[in-house]
Amino acid sequence: MASKRVMPVLLFDGRGLVKTIRFRNPRYIGDPINAIRIYNEKEVDELVFLDIRASEEKRSPRFDYVRECASECFMPFSYGGGVSSLDDFGKLYRLGVEKVIVNTLTHSNPGVVREATRNYGSTSVVGCIDYRQSLFGTQQVYSKSSKPARRNVVDHAKHLTEELGVGELMLQSVDRDGTWTGYDLEMIGSVASAVRVPVIACGGAGSIADIRQVLEQTPANAAAIGSMAVYQKKGMGVLISFPSPSLVFPEGA
Repeated sequence: MASKRVMPVLLFDGRGLVKTIRFRNPRYIGDPINAIRIYNEKEVDELVFLDIRASEEKRSPRFDYVRECASECFMPFSYGGGVSSLDDFGKLYRLGVEKVIVNTLTHSNPGVVREATRNYGSTSVVGCIDYRQSLFGTQQVYSKSSKPARRNVVDHAKHLTEELGVGELMLQSVDRDGTWTGYDLEMIGSVASAVRVPVIACGGAGSIADIRQVLEQTPANAAAIGSMAVYQKKGMGVLISFPSPSLVFPEGA
């Protein structure tokens, strides 16, 4: 358990922080820089920052803003959104981003992802997989911005790690995003057991018990939290927060 991680995920829409429910209806949360400063004080181990509109709007990352966020961040800083070229990877790393998270690019131009892992190292590239339940009841890879490859979730995870060389996966359940209903333990377990890289579980965290459950009962290496990191509780107001490590990892657990 000591090597497991918990990390906040901040969603950026090009103007400010937002939080979604099932990837819809983004609600304004506040200023990203202020949130980052609060997480610095709470000594968070790692931070994920996703520009959720960049790929959809077919625009590049806001490099100036990424620079500002990275300069304020005293922890490892991972960024995703709008990355479309090898040059984008290089710019982000030079700005202080430790890991670049890619999703749309793995579908639209996987060759660039493969080139990035070869040039910058597999551990600096995270492959993000969004998935949701289909009309037929199966879990399928999902993308708003491009047509996904015709693979199920586990097959796509193997494609990203074995063929493209990504060194970490972020697995996001669209159906559980912002719902506070707990992680999809079955899918997380299936993917994490099928690959040889660390897996970040994302989507559904609503309590300390949920976090402990996914880290104890699946091979996932990290638990990402969204709503828990920006709200007091379900149905309550905004509060940039982070659970105490002593609650997630009690001594002797």
